[in-house]
Formats: sequence, C-alpha cells, structure tokens
Amino acid sequence: MLQSPSISIETRTSWTVASAALFVLAMSFGAAWITAVALKDIASEVGGSRSIPALASSLAWLGSGFGGIVMSQIAGRIGTRWTVIFGSLMIGLGLSISTFGPPWPLWIGHGLFIGMIGIGGINAPLYVYVSRWFDRRRGSALALISSGTYLAGTIWPPIFEGAIAKFGWRHSMLLYAVAEMLVVVPVAALYFRAPPDTHHPLASAAEGAACARVLGWPPNVVFAMICCAAVLCCIPMSMPQGHLVAFCSDLGISRSVGALMLSVLLGTAFLSRQVWGAISDRIGGLTTVLIGSVWQAVAMTAFLLTQNEAGLFAVTAAFGLGFSGIIPAYVLSARELFPPSQASWRIPTLLLFSGGGMGAGSWIAGLLYDHFGYYAPAFAAGIGSNLLNLLLICILVGRQRLRPVHA
Repeated sequence: MLQSPSISIETRTSWTVASAALFVLAMSFGAAWITAVALKDIASEVGGSRSIPALASSLAWLGSGFGGIVMSQIAGRIGTRWTVIFGSLMIGLGLSISTFGPPWPLWIGHGLFIGMIGIGGINAPLYVYVSRWFDRRRGSALALISSGTYLAGTIWPPIFEGAIAKFGWRHSMLLYAVAEMLVVVPVAALYFRAPPDTHHPLASAAEGAACARVLGWPPNVVFAMICCAAVLCCIPMSMPQGHLVAFCSDLGISRSVGALMLSVLLGTAFLSRQVWGAISDRIGGLTTVLIGSVWQAVAMTAFLLTQNEAGLFAVTAAFGLGFSGIIPAYVLSARELFPPSQASWRIPTLLLFSGGGMGAGSWIAGLLYDHFGYYAPAFAAGIGSNLLNLLLICILVGRQRLRPVHA
C-alpha cells in the first residue's frame, strides 16, 4: 500500500504464511508445465497439431480463473486450508485423467480438474488469504506468492524433460501427481490457519461512501478497464512460456536446451519479482504495471529478431525480468483502488481475466503456428495485444495522477 497504518497487523507469522503459500503454489503450478515441455510429444499423437496440447494448457489457466471466483467464496466460509487441500487432490486426479491421452481426456483433466477445481481452489484463495496478513508490505508479499508459478517453471522443466525422455509424458504426469499431493496436503494443514481480523465495522459506511467513484469514474468502469488490460497483457506474456521449448526445437536447438532456457526465463522472473514487489510498495500498482508492460513489449519484439541460441538466452532473461511484476501489481492496484471488503470477489475476478489472457495467448500461438508453420505471426499478434494494453494503462495512470483514488 502507499500508506501504512500506525498499528500494523504484520508479524513474523505473516511471512511464514506467505512462504508456505509460495511453496504450495510452486508445487501446484508444476502440473501445468509438464504439457509445455511435452508439447511436441503430445502433438505427435494427434497428427502434429500443437494447438491441441496448447489448448489443454489454456483450459488449465482459464479454468483456474473461473474456479477461483467460486472457490474464494467457499474459502471465506470454510477456510483456505480446506480449499487448498481439496485443490491439491484434484490436481493429482486431473493429471491422472490427462494420461488417457489427447484430445478429450487431456482437455478435461487440465481444464476441469487441474484448472477449475484444482488450481482454482489454491491460487485465488491464497492471494486473498495472504493479503489479509499484510498492510505495510502487501505489494512485496503478493509479489512473493505470485512467484509460485515462476518458481515452478524454474525448477520443474529440466526435471520434466529428463523424466519425459526416460519414462514418457504419461508416467511423468503420474509421478508428479503423487509428489504434489504428498507435499501440498500436509503444508496446507499445518500453516493455513485463520488470518488476522482486518475488518473494521465502523469504517464500513465511510468506506462505501468514499468508493462512490474511483479515479473520477464509476468503480466498475475502472475495474472493467483493469480487467481488459490484464487480458491484453497476459496474451503476449504466455506465448514464450507455453511455446519456448517447441520454438527452440524449430530453430534446431535441442529440447534440453529449450527447457533450460524456459528455466532461465522463469528464474529471472522469480528473482526480479521480489524487486518489483518492493518497487510497487513505493510507486503503486498501476505505475508498476505500466513500466512492466513497456518492458514486455520491447522483449516480445526482440523474440522476432533473434534466432541464435546465445541471443535467445539473453532475450528470455530480459523477458523474465520485465513481465514478472505485472500480475501482482494488478492485484495490488485492486487493493489500492477498492475497499478491502470487496477483495474476496474483485481479486479472483481479476485473476480470472489474467488467467484467461494467459490461456488465450498460448492457444492463439498454437493456432497461428498450425496455420503459418512458424511462430513469427503469433509473436507479432502478441505485440499488438501488448500495445492495446499499454493504451488502457496509460489512461488509468493519467487519471490517477490527476485525481485522488476515491473522487
């Protein structure tokens, strides 16, 4: 937040809970990276069509967004601990169903079980849950837990590449399903107790009145613009993540090097996200989104101009450094612009739109590749989407600088 209250709810326990959430998310999101690494192997079973496994990844992202809205409401009633435990079991079931092969078992396993009721029961509920443990360094805490997907992408692709080469993609999914459930269930049971009570009834009426307008506009108009911007920036964000290994293979770079490159991309994203979190605590969420989006657009353009291995390592590292702070900055923006009492539905809704953009980007890249036979048109489409995102964010940042938040 931009301003800190005189009495803080933050304690050492707050950071312990955030670290446990990061660990859980790193394990949970690992399930989605198997399909990215095995994209060409799975596509070979359906006539080489990469859009089919790419759609599975897209459905996992989209499903997690829709599921997050419902599961966050359930978590508010029964506790985040129980939705996380349930979600981890559903991820294991979804991986098992996916092994029956493309297309439908793969799509159902990823979209319904891994995405909607698996990651959907973990990701959005943990964003809301952890945000309630912090008030002074909420941006840093959200940056930490949102790094779970990138920590997963740093650790797991090289491991999955070796496992797929040795055991095949089906057995790799089953092995990971068992590991994920054995790790996440006990961590959730031990660490995710009720958060501090941050609701202040006396402030509720004033809070509602103050939020009659946001940035001089109706609140839901501003929120709709933020959600649209999230979709547009996540479309290009997901393209290199979902297709980098296959893109490298097309250029004659081995899959093991491509998997390592993906780890570099997500490793730099994980490390730099902590810096972006500290920056967002100082300059605010929307300005952080603007800077990150400009950086992402430049890096996406570099993908169109780079074909050699050394150059791609540099571009992927730069891409990871730039885009990594965007998603937690969107969540921080929602907490800065709207009352805390609305967090339980605004944050999951925002994550639905960002997840939808991630899913759409991966799928669109697969479709355009199948049509043209190379990735340049997909990356160009991603850059165009990024530019539209920048237009929306520039408007919001301009309004924020000219007006107070609630006006």
